[in-house]
Amino acid sequence: METRTALVTGAAQGLGQEFAVALAARGYRVAGLDLVPQSRTADRILDYVELVADVTDEAQIRGALEQVIDRFGTLHVLVNNAGVYPSLPFEDTSPEEWRRVMRVNLEAPFLMARAVLPHLKAAGWGRIVNIASAAVLTAPPTMVAYTASKAGLIGFTRALASALGPYGITVNAIAPSMVRTETAERTVGAGGGFEHVRARQAVPRTQEPPDLVSTLLYVVDEGSGFLTGQTLNVAGGSAYL
Repeated sequence: METRTALVTGAAQGLGQEFAVALAARGYRVAGLDLVPQSRTADRILDYVELVADVTDEAQIRGALEQVIDRFGTLHVLVNNAGVYPSLPFEDTSPEEWRRVMRVNLEAPFLMARAVLPHLKAAGWGRIVNIASAAVLTAPPTMVAYTASKAGLIGFTRALASALGPYGITVNAIAPSMVRTETAERTVGAGGGFEHVRARQAVPRTQEPPDLVSTLLYVVDEGSGFLTGQTLNVAGGSAYL
């Protein structure tokens, strides 16, 4: 079987780093894309392709993809993990902030999927995984823009799955709870945020990045070709579909 190649966005730390490492451990050739260098991720993966680019910039995405194809010759898996999650009252959400959240959380996955699609079609096999959020189900009142962007991402996942099914390409979403990452500890998890979310879960602990790894590996597995257009809610029982 051909060695698969995966591209993970937001790979410098947190979920993206764990996803990249897990895919490499499973035998994938891995490239990671982030706004910043990814030395810690690169230290954990042999033959890692480190791409510093902005997921909202088409020209930078094209340049990054050229590096992946030059190095590996093909691409099979895209993990749209990069995102932003500001927490603030709706009245304090400026139009500029709303557009920023939509650009990173919703438009960027569109741009990435559009850019990688020719390579996935050429390979005759593909997996696109979008990292959504259980916030779509729990609707936190201080994350209106974020929740709207992730709801849009779930809709995008479903429609794109219908469009790409005939090409052997599946499209699915994973919806975590609040995950303990360095960024979350500085922002939404600070000041009792983790405790608030944990109190609403059936599983009484804070979600960690490794909690999502097995779900990602299942979604991209060779045997998961009949799974598409779905949102896997991996949120400790904070909400039920």
